[in-house]
Amino acid sequence: MTAQDVRAPETRGAGDGGERAVRRARWARGVRLAVLAAFVVVFLIPVYVLLVTSFKPLTEADPSRAWALPETWTFEPWRVAWEKLAPGIANSVLLAVPGSLISAVLGSMNGYVLSKWRFPGADVVFTLFLFGMFIPYQGVMIPLVQLLVNLNELTGLNGVFYGGIPGLVLAHVVYGIPICTLIFRNYYVTIPDEIIEAARVDGAGMLRTYRSVVLPVSGPAFAVVVIWQFTALWNDFLFAVFLTGPQSWPTTVMLNNIAGAQTVPYSQQMAAALLASIPTMVVYVLLGRFFMRGLMAGALKG
Repeated sequence: MTAQDVRAPETRGAGDGGERAVRRARWARGVRLAVLAAFVVVFLIPVYVLLVTSFKPLTEADPSRAWALPETWTFEPWRVAWEKLAPGIANSVLLAVPGSLISAVLGSMNGYVLSKWRFPGADVVFTLFLFGMFIPYQGVMIPLVQLLVNLNELTGLNGVFYGGIPGLVLAHVVYGIPICTLIFRNYYVTIPDEIIEAARVDGAGMLRTYRSVVLPVSGPAFAVVVIWQFTALWNDFLFAVFLTGPQSWPTTVMLNNIAGAQTVPYSQQMAAALLASIPTMVVYVLLGRFFMRGLMAGALKG
């Protein structure tokens, strides 16, 4: 009996085991893909209903026919929805763009100081920042309204702080500082302390170090905060109802007001809902590739 004859059964067994392992891996991969596809289908069902209903005339837009394709395709619901939502979309842009940018800048500065320029009591200050994340909107509505009314009286600018977009921006910026500070602090913890020390040795102060060393590498964190705050401000309803008047209502309030007296214009509501969701999707598409990188920064260190 040759050496090849002795090794042949072992080789065949190893080969069979390898083939079975490959088949099991393919089967497991197929199951995972099937489960993911099922979740995607379930997730997209509401989107399908929104789309097909938004192209139906009012005579076809009925809950009993929500799954059916339109017999007559029309863009009339989109035209009407745009006319009704256009002022609200403009107000939402005036709210979300400056609000998210101001929140990002303030959160970046706070996170930088709390992570790299620590001072006595820094941990207590950071804990108080985090405590602000857990205060519900409903708990601050009355004092917030009183504060903005007093600001109107002190400045003589009636309808600016209470009843206008600037007051709504101020409320969201203050309320967003805790989460923005947390995100930036966790991100800046990953920056080696040696780089900050080197900047100090070279004579750079706090602001110079922030501008020249920290800010250029803060892109992922800014992307996370901008997406987070832009989405929160664009989708806000409670603050908008309490703190603004009809001339300053953002998209969410205008969307809520699209309703008929006798019949519900489902097609117009669906088209308006899609229009209202487009800006947040565009922001996420543009900045989404930085989102997970900035969100997970600091998870493995301090």
